[in-house]
Amino acid sequence: MRQVYLDYSATTPVKKEVLDAMLPYFSELYGNPSSLYSIAAESKDAIAAARKQVADLIGAGEKEITFTSCGTEADNWAVMGAADALKNKGNHIITTKIEHHALLHTCEFLEKHGYDVTYLDVDKEGRVAPAALEAAITDKTILISIMFINNEVGTIEPVKELAQIAKKHNILFHTDAVQALGNIAIDVKELGIDMMSMSAHKIYGPKGIGALYIRKGVRISNYLHGGAQENKKRAGTENLAGIVGFGKAAELAGNNLQAHIKHTSALRDRLIEKVQAEIDHVYINGSMKHRHPGNANLTFEFIEGEAMLLYLDMNGIAVSTGSACSSASLTPSHVLSAMDIPVERIHGTLRFTVGDMTTEEDIDYVVSTLKNVVNKLREISSVSSKKGW
Repeated sequence: MRQVYLDYSATTPVKKEVLDAMLPYFSELYGNPSSLYSIAAESKDAIAAARKQVADLIGAGEKEITFTSCGTEADNWAVMGAADALKNKGNHIITTKIEHHALLHTCEFLEKHGYDVTYLDVDKEGRVAPAALEAAITDKTILISIMFINNEVGTIEPVKELAQIAKKHNILFHTDAVQALGNIAIDVKELGIDMMSMSAHKIYGPKGIGALYIRKGVRISNYLHGGAQENKKRAGTENLAGIVGFGKAAELAGNNLQAHIKHTSALRDRLIEKVQAEIDHVYINGSMKHRHPGNANLTFEFIEGEAMLLYLDMNGIAVSTGSACSSASLTPSHVLSAMDIPVERIHGTLRFTVGDMTTEEDIDYVVSTLKNVVNKLREISSVSSKKGW
């Protein structure tokens, strides 16, 4: 059976060059970077090199990169750290209704501890209106956190405009760029970003390693305590091999960015065009003008996304019904709900995300299989029978 992986927004395979870079740091160059002997110095140098590789990818300074265990930790730290450091200035945070749960659940936690959070609406394409952000600011606002690219529908937010509004009001601006990193060009200085969350496993690096960009001059409270690692900002023995892998993945992402965008956007468009041509009653969710190059979030009327996913899986095709972190939940997608998409359509939605290893043949196989799956499910669907299918 042909195997086709179309869930690159959930995770990506580790590229061979990344694995090769990591391997020596498991058994040969294993020294603890905090120690003073030579083998430890080699580890410390490897971390410094990786820090520069990640910094170069986003136009940052090396000292502005702090490694974390994942993007979720980076989100938690940015919000919790800012809330604690600025609690004497105010207690108001602004975010959106479509954030990743790593951000939303952190804000909900802070609400239980006396903080006020505004959750901005989005339009039908999933974009935040800059005017709505500015209208929500109060004299107690201390942080604005709005994701760069939505993990479900792939919509790119107007980050530069939003960051400019934050700067005008002297408010910290954080963005979750886990889906943006390696998929679009990012220059944190040009965009005016104060803090940005990242993750290696979305850019063909290893799981278990992320980073938080903190602009020089920004002061937030530490999230983990216990040691002086990461310039005294993040305690805990460094994930040496993971950091090296993140650095190599970042280097590859920077070198291959334009080719990656061209390849994935062409395959994404091929998928959307062929699905629309061969299957009726299909809707595209999210903005096509402002979109992740590899994301196709599609709604198929009159059937359930979970049933489609299972049938596709039986044919060797891996896709998602939403974000990987919430795919086990039967609750309708909070992102699609915020975009005012009817519940019955939400339940018939699949997220396809292509990557560097995807081929045209993969896309053609998926569309052919999907057409058969959709037709079969519609034939047996009680909803379909009521509608005369």
